[in-house]
Amino acid sequence: MELRHLRYFIAVGETLHFGRAAERLGIAQPPLSQQIRHLEEELGVRLLQRTSRHVDLTDAGRLFLVEARRTLAQADRAARIARRTGRGKSGRLAIGYMASAELSVFPKILPAFRKRHPGVQIALQILPPREQFQRLRAGRLQIGFVRLPVTDRRLSILPVFREPLVAVLPEGHALAGQRTLHLPGLGDEALILFPRQHAPGYYDFLMRICRQSGLTPKVVHESEKLQTIVSLVAMGRGVALMPKCVANLARKGVVCRPLRPRAPDTELALVYDPTNQSDVVGVFVSLAKDILLKSG
Repeated sequence: MELRHLRYFIAVGETLHFGRAAERLGIAQPPLSQQIRHLEEELGVRLLQRTSRHVDLTDAGRLFLVEARRTLAQADRAARIARRTGRGKSGRLAIGYMASAELSVFPKILPAFRKRHPGVQIALQILPPREQFQRLRAGRLQIGFVRLPVTDRRLSILPVFREPLVAVLPEGHALAGQRTLHLPGLGDEALILFPRQHAPGYYDFLMRICRQSGLTPKVVHESEKLQTIVSLVAMGRGVALMPKCVANLARKGVVCRPLRPRAPDTELALVYDPTNQSDVVGVFVSLAKDILLKSG
């Protein structure tokens, strides 16, 4: 039994007339009659009562018509879903990210993506770079956002957002009144940072900046969570070096001050598996290039 047999039967069952059904289907009447007979033979049951002047449904035919409509509707729905997914209009997109992406790139890319592709379900999860890479390679994640530098030859790494580092201080700190800060001036301060295993490349990048400026960092508290680091600063437990986007938190009890001379900028990158043939991934990467790279 093929879907066309269901379409043929539905047309006859709804019109109760082989001529009108054939006209609706755009085929000749004799082949239509033949296909209905083949369907009945395959099922082993009579679906139609035929006379020289009248066509009617048998009890089996009436029940079969209901189920045939349901089956055909489900098949049509499956085809629509497949076409929409093939155009990147539906499906599921799992995105892993470091917390700062919520404050920098997400406000730009996610609303635009959802507006253009409302049928795509987006699943967001905060993950360290190493775990993002593992899940991307395993196909459990389609997109990642990580702080550079990172290396993974099996994945495509696309820098999408660059911003300066700032010093994050308690509001009542002695240096909070200065408009800019020199890194060596933080030499006596306790530093709050994330564990190195959370993002080794980014951690080493920050340590290198400190050493090159003549600052020997004294890390006294560590947390994988951006919000926790900022809260520890607000409690006076130390200071932090963070991307400028943390100022978007507007967290009471802390101030952000630019560094002079300006330290090298930190970069956020979009990461994906280039062997992933998903159209949803393709349209997201394309949109990210269009929105994030052009906006700087």
